Amino acid sequence: MSFDLDTLREAVALHGRVARVVVAEVRGSAPREVGAAMLVWAEKDGFGQIGTIGGGALEFEAASRAFERRGATRHALGPELGQCCGGAVTLWTEVWDAGALARLSGAVVARGPGERPLAVQRLLDRARARGEAPAPQLVQGWMVEPLSRPRWPLWIWGAGHVGRALMDVLVPLDCAITWVDTGLARFPNRVPWRVTVLPAAEPALVMRLAPREAAHLVLTYSHELDLALCHAALGHGFGFCGLIGSETKWARFRSRLRNLGHADAEIGRICCPIGQKSLGKAPAAIAIGVAAQILAWKTGDRREWPKHSSASGD
Repeated sequence: MSFDLDTLREAVALHGRVARVVVAEVRGSAPREVGAAMLVWAEKDGFGQIGTIGGGALEFEAASRAFERRGATRHALGPELGQCCGGAVTLWTEVWDAGALARLSGAVVARGPGERPLAVQRLLDRARARGEAPAPQLVQGWMVEPLSRPRWPLWIWGAGHVGRALMDVLVPLDCAITWVDTGLARFPNRVPWRVTVLPAAEPALVMRLAPREAAHLVLTYSHELDLALCHAALGHGFGFCGLIGSETKWARFRSRLRNLGHADAEIGRICCPIGQKSLGKAPAAIAIGVAAQILAWKTGDRREWPKHSSASGD
């Protein structure tokens, strides 16, 4: 876990003042690990939130009082909150606005009361000199967190039922989503605020805008459009490319992509069908399987995902 400056900036731009609550220390059993964080902002009927520190009662109590607290607070999960975990958690709470964000510098965020402790200074010096990012931790009353790396790019092609279901699963993860379809009317009225919407009459033409290391999920309303996107992805380059469909659809696509001049080895890099057939064909079930698959790709874990062993839709 790390300090997600990009998301915090976006939240401050939208809401003005944003409280950030992070798990600073854990003793015994606890619902989340050190570094887990949530952002909270005031709304007309209460508060809005993104992220989670887990724990139900702990999270609600911390969110509802986020603008009242500053610095470290300690919570015994059993005696204080009636939770079964039985451990104790230290939370670090702070409020950010545009001015506070402007004062941030460096690759590590360190803040706390009084003069900076020598132990904290050593962590900062090591990060600057050796590029070693410290783990999130509470050091002599100071909270130290490395800045997160830029979110990895994920392009989702298609705003139909499966595309919308994927938003619910993927938006909370550490990815920068670009959502593409043929017109603005195809998108829902409300789009998650971390998602970039890109309407394009000919989506294949905007493939060149994607970073070459991006992951792509192709799931449009049209087989011809899906084929054009696969063709464009093969010509452009990608980190991962998954196509919704059946084994029959993929067999036809392989043949047509060969006729378009692509070699079998390159065509084989496209994963089709995507998802996990055993979960079912409902959009939510497909989204869960696809999300698990792309996370396995991102983490390098291929054990559960033979290349073309699953199916999702047609």
